[in-house]
Amino acid sequence: MSNNLRDASLYERIYAVAGQIPPGKVSTYGQIAAIVGGGCTAREVGYAMAALKEDDTTTPWQRVINAKGEISPRGGAGAMMQRVLLEREGVSFDEQGRVDFDQVGWDGPLWAWLDRHNFKPAPSLRHKGPDEGEQLSLF
Repeated sequence: MSNNLRDASLYERIYAVAGQIPPGKVSTYGQIAAIVGGGCTAREVGYAMAALKEDDTTTPWQRVINAKGEISPRGGAGAMMQRVLLEREGVSFDEQGRVDFDQVGWDGPLWAWLDRHNFKPAPSLRHKGPDEGEQLSLF
């Protein structure tokens, strides 16, 4: 994948952002969509994650969850596999099957990474710009 992802497909851009989520952290479909920008929606991020095979090791699909902090249902054993993978990374779930975003929420990619790959996040994410910090601040 080239450094400039401006001309990459929507799914490639989604996967590139998701690939920045470190082990033990999670992001939501909507947050990934906001970072990708260009009208990308949470639903499109969900479709992109669902298009990955469960044994895909290039994109950390398991680290993308819904805005309630829950794993969204997947066909087959996908949801259980997602939870197992997250728990192996140290992510814990409460009795309702939700994560604590204050503990495991990803703050977003570095501004330098966004600029280098020509991402223009949604204006709502620009409240903390490069002069104020090195990362977005999703949570």
